Amino acid sequence: MVRSMTAFARLEATGPWGRAVWELRSVNHRYVEVGLRLPEEFRHLESEVRARIAGKVSRGKVDCALRFDASAGEDYKLRVNLGLAGQIAAASREIADLMQHATPPSPIEILRWPNVLETPDIDLDAVSKALLDQLEATLDELVDTRGREGEKLKALVLSRCDAMQAHTAELRRRVPEIIASIRARHEQRVKEIAPGLDEARLEQECAILAQRLDVAEEIDRLEAHLTEVRRVLNKGEAMGRRLDFLMQELNREANTLGSKSAHIDTASASVELKVLIEQIREQIQNIE
Repeated sequence: MVRSMTAFARLEATGPWGRAVWELRSVNHRYVEVGLRLPEEFRHLESEVRARIAGKVSRGKVDCALRFDASAGEDYKLRVNLGLAGQIAAASREIADLMQHATPPSPIEILRWPNVLETPDIDLDAVSKALLDQLEATLDELVDTRGREGEKLKALVLSRCDAMQAHTAELRRRVPEIIASIRARHEQRVKEIAPGLDEARLEQECAILAQRLDVAEEIDRLEAHLTEVRRVLNKGEAMGRRLDFLMQELNREANTLGSKSAHIDTASASVELKVLIEQIREQIQNIE
């Protein structure tokens, strides 16, 4: 399957441990590059997260972010350190006795004091396993999205290949006619410039010209490269680099076709082919 490098996936899950949201964004890149944003308590998962992403994605820049809220869990229960709170309240009353018109601290202000409000301990092993399972599901969604986008890119590339195939087929059909026209024109010009030229020499010059202007070899290579593009697209593995190389080869043949051009139809075909090649090149920049 052809996969695009551009995609987005988001998955939210809740459990007794809280609520977690994984977000994955990928864009085109020459290699695999992973950017991570993890909560401090889950920094130990970084290497495992990178390995799992690399196992599903062979090319592209992937930004991965995890948001975790333990307070949304069913088992989350706050505990008040009553001993510390009592000490703070008693100290406040002692200070208030030394001051006139002092306002005693409110319960909320005491709760805001460090370590008065205690959060429950998290079973990191259990939560980490749940988060990694959730990451796997998010990665599957990302890969599916890349696949759907890739199939659209494949259709666009194949449509351009079909157009190129039509141009090369038409040019192959017209080549004998084009060469005959150029040969007749050249022969007429030589006769005008050198009317006494030997017929054998004239025939030799025309044959050399016809050989120089023959583009059958370039057309053969163009068709061979187009066949290879189709084969690669149906191969079902990472193919972006190979397709980029094939575009270079197609462009080289189209340039050679243009340099041999001595007729408006050949020149026009060369230009059309290069336009289509550039359109394909733009699309395959997003193919994995």
